[in-house]
Formats: sequence, C-alpha cells, structure tokens
Amino acid sequence: MVKKNNITGIVLAGGKSSRMGLDKGLIKMNQQTFIQAVINAMRPLVGDIIIVSNNSDYDQFGYLRINDLIKDSGPLAGLYSGLCFSQSDYNLVLSCDIPFIKTDVLKYLFSAEYTKYDVVQLKSKKKTMPLIAIYHKKCLDSCLTLLRSNEKRLRTLVQQLNTKTIIIDDTLSQYVENINTKAEFKDLGYDIEY
Repeated sequence: MVKKNNITGIVLAGGKSSRMGLDKGLIKMNQQTFIQAVINAMRPLVGDIIIVSNNSDYDQFGYLRINDLIKDSGPLAGLYSGLCFSQSDYNLVLSCDIPFIKTDVLKYLFSAEYTKYDVVQLKSKKKTMPLIAIYHKKCLDSCLTLLRSNEKRLRTLVQQLNTKTIIIDDTLSQYVENINTKAEFKDLGYDIEY
C-alpha cells in the first residue's frame, strides 16, 4: 500500500523540446496540457509535487517549480534538482511528455516493494523507462558524481544502482508513450494546441 505522504512527485519539464519546437509540457490535448495530464495521474499517489523547469509558465499549475541546479545537463540534472528539493525518501519521477499516463499504470511501480530498491522503473516493448520511475533520495550522490563527469543520461545512473525493472503488458504500452515530435502527435490523430 502506498503511503502518499511519504512520496513526492517530480515532473521533469526542463527539456529543450528541440524535436517538437514547443515546450512539450504546455502542449494541449483535449483541452488539457500534457503536464496537467501527468500531474493528474500522479496526484493520487503522492503527497507533494515538484516541477523542474526553468520556464515560469509552469507556475500556473500551483506547485513548487524549481530551476535546474546544473544548467544544460539533461534529464540527469533534472532528477538531481528535483531530489535536492524533495523532502521524501521516495520520489515518483515522470517526464512531462507522457500525456496518456494513468494512475493505474503508475501503481505497478509501487507493487514491486519499492522500498528495497534505489530505483524502480517500468519497461514496455523491450524499452526501459527511467522517466517513469521511483527514485530514492539517496540517488543524489550518484547523480552528482555522474554530472561532474559530464554524464547526462539517466540510463547510465540506473545501470549503476540497485534497480528493479517492472515489465508491463503490451496492452498498457499506449499509456506510457512519450510524444517527441509534431508528426508523432498528428499520427495519433491530434492537432497541436498551445
């Protein structure tokens, strides 16, 4: 059973969105921004939410927004920044570009006795998802060590830690799809709203 007061939700929205050309978290689908969909999915499972982004437009959502503490260093720096501000040992970390995510899918992360691991991540269609994962706050030191060596990839961190990977059924893969380009979005039958 998840004790939500002991979990902080961290949404990484600091990417440059170079392939999309727009700030992905603020794109709308069905009158709702990507990031609001992500927040709605995580909210039943967490006590607090932190948004990691240098864009003050995210202040409109009413949660603590923090800037990347280490600039231009990718998702690893986003994770590091979020963990620095988190008051929780366990942190549900999601990217802002997974607008189909559902609470029921996220619950799989908590089914794995997450307190026994540094990281618990999902895997779908043979692809691991370090940005749909639970991270223990003690991952901070490893993050910083890698960042100091100019490493920016979360996968490198995850490979070094005590990580549990949960494979979800292919029927759930639609809920963990991330949207990186306008073409991907249009292929799903949506027009870009911003």
